[in-house]
Amino acid sequence: MTDTENPENTVNADTPDAPDAPDTIVLVHGLWMTPRSWEGWKAHFEAKGYTVLVPGYPGFEIEVEALRENPDIIAKLTVPETVDHLAARIEALPKPPIIMGHSFGGTLTQLLLARGLGASAVVVDSAPTEGVRVNPLSQVKSLFPALKNPANRHKAVGFTPEEFHYAFANTLSREDSDAVWQQYAIPAPANWVWSYGLIANFKPGKQETWVDYAVDRAPLLFIGGEKDHIMPPSVNKSNAKHYAKSPALTEYHEFPGRSHWICAEPGWEEVADYALEWALQHARPVVASATA
Repeated sequence: MTDTENPENTVNADTPDAPDAPDTIVLVHGLWMTPRSWEGWKAHFEAKGYTVLVPGYPGFEIEVEALRENPDIIAKLTVPETVDHLAARIEALPKPPIIMGHSFGGTLTQLLLARGLGASAVVVDSAPTEGVRVNPLSQVKSLFPALKNPANRHKAVGFTPEEFHYAFANTLSREDSDAVWQQYAIPAPANWVWSYGLIANFKPGKQETWVDYAVDRAPLLFIGGEKDHIMPPSVNKSNAKHYAKSPALTEYHEFPGRSHWICAEPGWEEVADYALEWALQHARPVVASATA
């Protein structure tokens, strides 16, 4: 695992013009969010000539406002169902895409890579896969709304504006954070929090977020935000180090002063461009599907 700072010889990410380069980017949103959270990155990458897909989890395809009104429709959704849903979308593409995931979307991205999908991938402020045992106090505090009551495992649980400000948008003013909460935040299946690394590590056997850390797969970059409370840099660094036995490239890069809202807080374009340039530089040459 390499801690990358300023890689040399990065490719020009303005257009997907190389014949063996990926021309499609799949953006995987996180928990407590919908595809709407990627709207800036989608437009940004499309302006560079890429096809950009932002698949919602099953049931998450509807608008934020509708999910807030009736969160029960997603309360029982499971991680395996979601991975299968996303994998089917990616497998149907003519060429392997770049996959980028934020937060729990980072966990899902790791699971997709383990299936052999993608030409390269970037996970941003990723939630951990099973086996990552670094659990800073800020993370426990951030996830407490979902973990405080075991009965929540069968419900969709959301953040209050105050809880959201601490967990997601702590680098913003409270007023700006509340505006983000109003525009993007939804309740989400609490069973996912009980299934991923924080809780899965205390259960016997392989859990829903188990991944083979030794598997050969597409290159993977972890991006961490220095000020992230819910998925701090220490969690992302530990997750990346778990891939030490894999022959595949794994790197980590940290952006100073960034929160969990790194993909939309002021200056997000720098993060998006860095992610794309890295993904293009390290992507495995793609081959069009014979059935496409």
